[in-house]
Amino acid sequence: MTSSALVKDYMTKKVITVTPETPNAEVIELMKVTGHDGFPVKTNGEVIGMVTAFDLLLKPWVDLVEGIMTKDVVVAEKEMSINDAARVMFRMGISRMPVMDKEGKLVGIITNTDIVRSHIERSTPTKVNYFKKTLEQLYGIKTRLVRMKVPINNLRPTQNRIYADELQGRTYELTRGLAEPTIVVKVNDRFVLVDGHHRTVAALKLGYDEIDSYVIEIDDDIKLGIEKTADKEGIFTYKDIEVIDDAQHPLIALTGTLRKKDKKNER
Repeated sequence: MTSSALVKDYMTKKVITVTPETPNAEVIELMKVTGHDGFPVKTNGEVIGMVTAFDLLLKPWVDLVEGIMTKDVVVAEKEMSINDAARVMFRMGISRMPVMDKEGKLVGIITNTDIVRSHIERSTPTKVNYFKKTLEQLYGIKTRLVRMKVPINNLRPTQNRIYADELQGRTYELTRGLAEPTIVVKVNDRFVLVDGHHRTVAALKLGYDEIDSYVIEIDDDIKLGIEKTADKEGIFTYKDIEVIDDAQHPLIALTGTLRKKDKKNER
């Protein structure tokens, strides 16, 4: 993924819309069912407004959407860059934009959640390419990089512990489509999980069969160092991973320690 990512690459294509005549009570129920906090308002195939949770909460109550909808709607063209869309949303103070094609037809909607997801996915290739080059230099081999869904039960874990608080965060991300892909090395028929143990365990607990992954493929029949370490530590299945409930992730603990030190130095 590069900085040339476009709105059409991340927008939601199946857009739920309402009409000016939709009762606001129905809009509230629709928000409860879908989890969305705003919908484009369409009439005769044309977007003429937007109704949001803020409209329902802050404006005097009326029965129909037409009485509270925002009529001046900021829209995006599907070929617009994701970075430009992010800038517009930030400057305008909005969390979503209907997406139109060149003919002015509604083809999707882009939200701040989609913007966050786009930046997460663009950060992962830097990490995976670094690891790919490291493998090639370390073992003197050539590798291929593909993105695919990997069956979770085929993945060999290589980390012996994960943290409950981070596991909760990854569960939240997965349910909202925000989790970045895991990094996996495929040696012959072996899938070795390198990065993304919290995400993978969260996906397993959610009942997912597969997980989105960047897979570094190796044709040479070699035993990776990370596999040898996992063998020594007895890590073969997800049951061998300990979930730490009484301690936060080391980085979180570190920031807490730093705050304590700062307060101590102030005395």
